[in-house]
Amino acid sequence: MTATPDISRIKADLAALVGFDTQNPPGHEAEAGRYLADLLAREGFDASLSEYKAGRTNVIARLERGPGPVFALNTHIDVVPVGDGWATDPLKLTERDGRLYGRGACDAKGPLASMIEALRMLKASPDWSGTLLAVFTADEEVASEGARHYAAGRPHVDFAVIGEPTSNATITAHKGSMRPLVCVHGRTAHSGTPHLGLNAIYEASKLIRMIEQHHEEAVSKRSHPLVGNASLSITRIHGGHADNVIPDRCELLLDRRMIPGEDETEAANEIRRLLDSAGRQGVRAEITEFRATTGGPTETALDAPIVKAGIEASRRHGAVNPGPFGFQGGCDLVHFRTLGATGIVVGPGDLGVAHKPDEFVPIDELGAASLIYRDIALSLLG
Repeated sequence: MTATPDISRIKADLAALVGFDTQNPPGHEAEAGRYLADLLAREGFDASLSEYKAGRTNVIARLERGPGPVFALNTHIDVVPVGDGWATDPLKLTERDGRLYGRGACDAKGPLASMIEALRMLKASPDWSGTLLAVFTADEEVASEGARHYAAGRPHVDFAVIGEPTSNATITAHKGSMRPLVCVHGRTAHSGTPHLGLNAIYEASKLIRMIEQHHEEAVSKRSHPLVGNASLSITRIHGGHADNVIPDRCELLLDRRMIPGEDETEAANEIRRLLDSAGRQGVRAEITEFRATTGGPTETALDAPIVKAGIEASRRHGAVNPGPFGFQGGCDLVHFRTLGATGIVVGPGDLGVAHKPDEFVPIDELGAASLIYRDIALSLLG
């Protein structure tokens, strides 16, 4: 196949995508979704919108060409909030010194623009057979509601490539996350007579030490060769409601990072057992809710055909370290894995600059990523 990526076209697509304000929360991916659906329809794909909540929209595009497997390219339309500290307008793509700056330039509108170009090249190629899917989802940055909604329909997908900033290396595994909100109970009293109450903040301090000890002695000892160690952290604390009242409750937000092989239900039960142990020492605490996260951990076997195809394509198109590697965070791969698909994560841009001011993607990585996506698809379709 001789088709090559059109860099000016990729930059134009990325400029349009960065221009859509899809900061999450609140997301509002609908307008960008309509743009993507119209673009892909013009390129010859059967494109549709799947709105699962007001203003929250997935884009599904399909091209069927004879017998063969179903291959999906997936990434997300939403971005994290812009924040302060930008040298340029974060919602206007700016080119400087071989880089393109803007919110989402690497996470993950850059991968999205490269996937669009790969879809064009695949549409023009006669060298494959099967079904080509584009699944561009909403809300990956908060709770992966878009990917969860798509997976709930139980579509058939054999292979999935997830677009995230990996410097075009191949990722085969990622951590999962769980965030239980724990309420520690006490008893109110006037702050002038604290002995008549039970200070929930003091009670929480006892539990905090137990959580730290459990992380150090148990959770952090679990390790995975690609993603590293599991963890249990406290990321937020809130207690008290008045300056002169002994607080009767203190809330701790726990962040549990799971590695592939760990089970979400067991991880939650482990925390409950820790709270039961605290109860036997006089500390009353309970999980009141689980905050939304992107989901659990997952991995694809290193000998899977898509892993071999990904590493080969990454190496062929300039990735200095083609992989395989693992993500410390989470992404939507886990939801495609629940469908029985084997999958990897690969895309232009450096995760180290994502979610920060002056986020950027190297221009040369955008073109290389489109070729990587194309070549992985061609190796598995037909």
